Amino acid sequence: MQDLPCRKLDLEVVGLKRLVNVMRGKWGRAVLLSAGLAVAAIGAGAAIAAEAAKQEAGTRDARVPETAGARVSVTGPSVGDGGVSPFYVWQGALPERAGALLREEALPEIQAQSAAARNIRFLYSSTDGVGGRDRVVVSGAVYVPKGTMPGGGWPIVAWAHGTTGIADVCAPSWRGQHPRDKEYLDAWLSHGFAVVATDYQGLGTPGVHPYLLWRSEGYSVLDAVRAALQRYSGQLRNEVIVVGQSQGSGAALGATYLAPTYAPDVKVRGTVATGLVVTFRPADGVKLPPKPKQYTDPTLMDPAYAILRIAGTDRSLHPNIETATFVTEKGRAFLHAALTSCVRDLFKISASEKLTGAQVFTGNLDAFDSDMEANFEFPSARMPVPIFVGTGLADGEAGTAQQYNAVVGMCTAGTQVEWHTYPGLTHNGAVNASLRDSLPFVQRVLAGQVVQGTCGHVEPIGPPQKAEAGVPFND
Repeated sequence: MQDLPCRKLDLEVVGLKRLVNVMRGKWGRAVLLSAGLAVAAIGAGAAIAAEAAKQEAGTRDARVPETAGARVSVTGPSVGDGGVSPFYVWQGALPERAGALLREEALPEIQAQSAAARNIRFLYSSTDGVGGRDRVVVSGAVYVPKGTMPGGGWPIVAWAHGTTGIADVCAPSWRGQHPRDKEYLDAWLSHGFAVVATDYQGLGTPGVHPYLLWRSEGYSVLDAVRAALQRYSGQLRNEVIVVGQSQGSGAALGATYLAPTYAPDVKVRGTVATGLVVTFRPADGVKLPPKPKQYTDPTLMDPAYAILRIAGTDRSLHPNIETATFVTEKGRAFLHAALTSCVRDLFKISASEKLTGAQVFTGNLDAFDSDMEANFEFPSARMPVPIFVGTGLADGEAGTAQQYNAVVGMCTAGTQVEWHTYPGLTHNGAVNASLRDSLPFVQRVLAGQVVQGTCGHVEPIGPPQKAEAGVPFND
């Protein structure tokens, strides 16, 4: 699920003094080392920081505590908010309708897609996918292609991004797209698709980000399309392909599953999902290999992903439980990092301190585990439109067995699935490589051609292969 590096704009622009205060506090060496690693990452984002400082005057860092302390309180829904510009905080009343445009502004030039004529950041209304049917504010971006607009307007790719983190500063509309995704989105733009890219609920805007919860993410994807169609009526065509990677694969399939009932006005024609991170409720009589525990048990998972689950997923589902009680003393600084920085920073901290899940978590996660699967798992694998799936056979992040299980689940449920596998390609490397197959798939779908699918030829795949050297983004 490693997808996008964090541009530490909050630290770069306004947070260094506060960071020093924290480093002087009781967190001690662990926070000092973690903060040092985060600051070391600043150089790569200096150009973006300079541009953002000009574009986003008035930014205030609400993330790093003013006073030092050994305890990290993460119960409140506002912890993890801030570090972005006032644009992301909507002060007005929310409309009753989900998918209503609230406001927009041009993206900084350095964040623009090279194949886009217009690059816009926007806010819109959506539905809370965790707490009920309340309205929430979500942010995102719209990229309109260059060239002559076709009759009826540009068809839409609704882009669902992969894991960036749970802090507001990790929102792609705030800190820009990773080079891998910029290349990927430029390919869709160059083939005549407008791209509508949600940040997801709670990522960029106030509130906890319900990490990996497909219902919340699906609402965000669909309502972003509604808002874009409203704003660019006549320029965008209501023919939608939902595209997602990693975390975004669950968001894309969630939007696809929800569309007929939640947003029948959004005409989803097909879906492209790579690096699958989804679970379907097994059909009766279907036996599938169990998911390896290193992908489900936080004490065995990569600590970076595990801490995001605790601080994002579980905190969304259990807002009244003190998340910090489930981490060890050594894990408290890491939890703080998860609330204030992005996934690449977590990888660096984890590697530098040689952290394991067993060192970070107390091991007693029963209060969280009791309903995690019920909220992560889809109730059905039957999708209303054809699905393209791309899997890198060297994908050790999402795993290969789970992706096989997901494909079998959809095929068994009667979904039209076209599954392509890519030897030697990783979770990241398969994204752009899959375009050679996903673009023709989408063109056939939009042309009204029947998708034959590959469900009759699905074979189990082994453990992740060794990554092929020399392939772009194949880390």
